[in-house]
Amino acid sequence: MAFNPKKFIEEAEEIVRKTVGGEKAIVAVSGGVDSFAAAAIAGKALPGRLFAVYVDTGLMRKNETKKVTEAAKKAGLKLKVIEASDKFFSRLKGAEDPEKKRKIIGETFIRIFEEEAKKDKVTYLIQGTIAPDWIESGGLGRDTIKSHHNVGGLPPGMKIKLCEPLREIYKHEVRMVAKELGLPEYIYNRQPFPGPALAVRVVGEITPEKVKIVREACSVVEEEIERASEEAKMELPWQYFAGLLPVKTVGVRGDERSYQYVVVIRAVRSLDGMTANFSHIPADVLQKISTRITNEIKEVGRVVYDITNKPPGTIELE
Repeated sequence: MAFNPKKFIEEAEEIVRKTVGGEKAIVAVSGGVDSFAAAAIAGKALPGRLFAVYVDTGLMRKNETKKVTEAAKKAGLKLKVIEASDKFFSRLKGAEDPEKKRKIIGETFIRIFEEEAKKDKVTYLIQGTIAPDWIESGGLGRDTIKSHHNVGGLPPGMKIKLCEPLREIYKHEVRMVAKELGLPEYIYNRQPFPGPALAVRVVGEITPEKVKIVREACSVVEEEIERASEEAKMELPWQYFAGLLPVKTVGVRGDERSYQYVVVIRAVRSLDGMTANFSHIPADVLQKISTRITNEIKEVGRVVYDITNKPPGTIELE
């Protein structure tokens, strides 16, 4: 049977009403279509009893806080922005294992939401969790591919209850729901962005310097691929970004030897994120991306392109 977004919205609203009851709720807004769709549904189900919160982790995309704030205003959400970059960087210091990083991020988010819940006497946290999040996080006989921060990264003994109205649907269905809800196209058609943000695009230990590098590199990749798509040079991929590898290689800057980081470009075609094929980016577009990254980001001396499908690779690097 074909997915019916209108029917789903009605059912999701009822789930939120029954789950939360007469209590108050916080909805975690990250800027992506999942969290905005969950927020819009919760807003209709809980008028006057919903607090929308966006946490600036210091790991977000370029100008993301400004974009999320503007999008929330257009979506009719009263949004509270919490600046928590120092907290996230300090807790991530020294962590190299991707599973450890995801769990640190998940717990830090929850502790912040718990603090906010206490201030406003809130009982529930509404998240934009979707099916791939809990499927890949493992459990019930499933292997853990990666612990999504909003599922496998949740700490034990949480002092706030969860409500996840999108839990059983996939990304393409969420887009249909968001469109039906009347959210703007730049929200429902926005490319996916991981909950742990740029932390999973920096392989190994997280530092402010590394995050700054990958943030700027992601911006270049997005700009050039979107420009190429608008000029009909290529199809717009499902997801496209840059990652930072934990290695440096020898190069030349002018007449001098350099020893700088390696950035990897990643672009894939997919329907729901469960499987993916790498996108074929024209050589002139790749050259433009490489030239801009190595010219504009002084810490980077080499750019490579990842042509791995999922499986065997995942879409993000960690």
